[in-house]
Amino acid sequence: MVTSRRSFLKQSAALVSGAALGGPWIQTQKIAPSDTIRLGAIGINGMGWANVRSHLKISPVEVTALCDVDRNVLDKRAKELQEMTGSAATLYGDYRALLEDSDLDAVIIATPDHWHALMTMHACEAGKDVYVEKPLANSVRECDAMVAAANYYGRVVQVGQWQRSGPHWDEAMAFVHSGKLGNIRTVKAWAYQGWMQNIPQRPDGPTPEDVDYDMWLGPAPARAFNPNRFHFTFRWFWDYAGGLMTDWGVHLIDMVLYGMNAVSPKSVLSAGGAFAYPEGGMETPDTQQAIHEYDGFSMIWEHAAGIDNGPYGRTHGVAFIGNNGTLVVDRGGWAIIPEGEKMPAATHAKPEGADLDRHTANFIECMKSRAAPKCPPEVAWLAAVNAHLGNVAFKTGRKVYWDHTSRSFPGDDEANALLSASYREPWALPNF
Repeated sequence: MVTSRRSFLKQSAALVSGAALGGPWIQTQKIAPSDTIRLGAIGINGMGWANVRSHLKISPVEVTALCDVDRNVLDKRAKELQEMTGSAATLYGDYRALLEDSDLDAVIIATPDHWHALMTMHACEAGKDVYVEKPLANSVRECDAMVAAANYYGRVVQVGQWQRSGPHWDEAMAFVHSGKLGNIRTVKAWAYQGWMQNIPQRPDGPTPEDVDYDMWLGPAPARAFNPNRFHFTFRWFWDYAGGLMTDWGVHLIDMVLYGMNAVSPKSVLSAGGAFAYPEGGMETPDTQQAIHEYDGFSMIWEHAAGIDNGPYGRTHGVAFIGNNGTLVVDRGGWAIIPEGEKMPAATHAKPEGADLDRHTANFIECMKSRAAPKCPPEVAWLAAVNAHLGNVAFKTGRKVYWDHTSRSFPGDDEANALLSASYREPWALPNF
């Protein structure tokens, strides 16, 4: 039996609900519209700071606590926050101390991917709602646990796949669902990122002053400090992330699944490598393609670091290729490319305003109403797992066959071993 996207989301919510697990309680108390919402932010160097700034546009929201393992970043952002708001935040180097702050209603988590699962689960346990950056987590099993924890503790969790709050993405998906494209046999998704340049190999060295490197590593394997593995470029190393496949991939694969009402592939194969920068310092591939086979169509994912000239002349996007025409959509808008005379060509620009701001506003609205946000863990699970499966196929070097019901690769111990992250003591993933 084919599992539809809608039935999967309903089943996932039921299976991991507090009632099903015998959870202690479900949060149903609403926050009054006039109540000030106090946020803490964990990981504030890059996207974390963009998330802070976006939330501060919403009234009545205050950011009263900041946490980062790099004291230089922490002091810089504390100064900027005080200049922006006129108020000083409480500063933390350990996120667990921040979570003990009973005045905080929610936290923003924008750490490297390998920290998403533990921090989100601990925040839910501490009674906080959560806005967590994408991808949901750095492994399939962590994603499973995060869905369970959010439902068990009854928290509102919004994942930063903010295409979900973009009106033009919804318009494009509605057109796909209309059937006007005809039978859709292939969907392409891609990220060509010219600004993500090569990083040269660098030797290990001393940990920078004022950096708690052991806390930065957290559950990841113990390693000597290397500047390539720190701050932004952590995403090119398997210990902490999944390269462009999970970085940009979850944004765009999410739209593939949304448009096609798909859940999980039957099989995946992937190829790529350090083709652009063979002497570079990246561990993840700078060039990669993956083919996901679903019932009735296939998805082709591709990415390339260091160049911009992607399919259809766009640096990123999704193309739904049907018998009557192709719909191409990216962050700038969407267009119809007809197949001969079968349908008219059309272009649609993105509406004014930032989708990130719409996404953070949706999170705050849902904190007040206790309704499900635009991108809860169940939705983010779909995109993250499909992206991770592409990396599993890449690492094994062969086609792998996925069983959605068992959430495994039947009879494939090598591939199944790649579904979990190995945690360094004393850190442990809670058992859900």
